[in-house]
Amino acid sequence: MHQTDIGPLPADHPPVRKPKIGVLVANLGTPDGTDYWSMRRYLNEFLSDKRVIDYPAWKWQPILQGIVLTKRPFASGAAYKTIWNEELDESPLMTITRQQTDALRAALTARFGDRVEVDFCMRYGNPSTPSKVAELQAKGCDRILFFPLYPQYAGATTATANDKFFDALKTLKWQPASRTVPPYFDRTDYIDALAQSVERAYGAMEQTPDILVCSYHGVPKRYLLEGDPYHCQCQKTTRLLKERLGWADDWITTTFQSKFGPEEWLQPYTVEEVARLAERGKKRIAVIAPAFSADCIETLEEINEEIRESFEHAGGESFTYIPCLNDDAAHIEALTNVIVENLGGWV
Repeated sequence: MHQTDIGPLPADHPPVRKPKIGVLVANLGTPDGTDYWSMRRYLNEFLSDKRVIDYPAWKWQPILQGIVLTKRPFASGAAYKTIWNEELDESPLMTITRQQTDALRAALTARFGDRVEVDFCMRYGNPSTPSKVAELQAKGCDRILFFPLYPQYAGATTATANDKFFDALKTLKWQPASRTVPPYFDRTDYIDALAQSVERAYGAMEQTPDILVCSYHGVPKRYLLEGDPYHCQCQKTTRLLKERLGWADDWITTTFQSKFGPEEWLQPYTVEEVARLAERGKKRIAVIAPAFSADCIETLEEINEEIRESFEHAGGESFTYIPCLNDDAAHIEALTNVIVENLGGWV
C-alpha cells in the first residue's frame, strides 16, 4: 500500500508523487540553429501566430510561405550567426534564460526547499511549453505558476505565451491548478534594477551621454487603438525610470524598434529617431531596452549593430548599449519577489 494525503491506495494504483508547486518562466523563443531549415521552422511558427500577425490566413499564409520564408531565413540566420553562443551552440537568449532560471531556482529553493520546482520554456521553438508542463506534472506539480518574462503586457508577447500554456493544459487528463503572472512594469524593485544598470553604465563613462533612449519592441499602432495596453505601460516604465534617476524630461526618451510589414507601428521608430538625435546635436547617446528581460537578437544585433550604424551614419559620435538585466542580482531579486507574491496561498 502507498500512503498519500488522500489515504491508502491499492497496490496496483499508479504511483502518486508528493504534491509540489511548479514555477514555469517563459520567454519568446529561439531557433535551434542558424541554418536555413532551423530558421525557417522557427520563423514559420513565430510568424504564423495570430497574436503576432493577425491578418486572415488566406491573405497572410501565401505571402509567408511563398515569399517571406523563402528569403528571410537566410537573412535571419546571418544575423544570428553574429551573436551565436558557439561554445554551447545556442542563441544568447537560451543561455541567459537558463542562467536566470538557475538563479531563480536557487533563490526559491533557499526559501521553500524542495516544495517548488522551477523550469523554463519558450513560446516558439525549444524547450516547448507543452514539454515543460508535462515534465513539471511528472515531478508531482499539482499547481503551476506560469510567468512570461515580459515586464509590459502585450497581446503579441504575454497573451500568446499564456495561450500556449493553456493549450498545453488542454491535453492533460488531470490538469494542475494554474496561475499566470501579471505584468510588472511599474514595480519599484524592477524600476530600481533598471536604474542601477543605468547608473553603473553612466558611472563607467568618461563623458555622460546627452540622452538615454529607451527602445521598446514595437507593435502595430492598430493594436493600441484596439485596446492593447503595451504602449501605455512602456511610457510609464520610462517615466518611472526617469523619476527614480531624478532626471529632467529631456534626458530620456521612448522609442520603438523592429517594425515589420507595411502598417504604421508605434512611433517614434528607434532606427530613425537615433539619426534625428544625431542631426540635432545629440552626439553621445545611450540605449537601453526595458521591454526585454534578456539580451537577444533584437538587442545584440538590431540595437547594437543596425541602430548603432544609423546613429553613427547621421553624425553620432558615441553610442553605448546598456545590456538587459539578464541574471543581474537586482533583477533576480525582483523576479523572485514577483514569484513569491504570486505564490501567495500556495506556499
